[in-house]
Amino acid sequence: MRLVFGPDELTVNLPDHDKPWAADEARRWLDDQFVANDCEPLRALGKVLVADKLAAIARAVGLQGFHDDEAFRTDFARAASAALARDLIKVDAETGKVTF
Repeated sequence: MRLVFGPDELTVNLPDHDKPWAADEARRWLDDQFVANDCEPLRALGKVLVADKLAAIARAVGLQGFHDDEAFRTDFARAASAALARDLIKVDAETGKVTF
């Protein structure tokens, strides 16, 4: 997983022996983090897509937050991978774009 914060970037690699999370577990974790970090829905309808949650959480936590908390960084990557069913994900916190 790549996390992009303007000109700065952080790569998060999950351990090879890592047990994948179930998709529903990943979505619950993302929901909890979305609320815990006071993230706001991007759309007026209030529906928040998984990609929107990833970008909002990344923005709220910031580059330093990911650098400082290895457990959170790893859980974020696990949740993203499971919720999107993808191994390679790029989250651009500045633009709000999530690509595979």
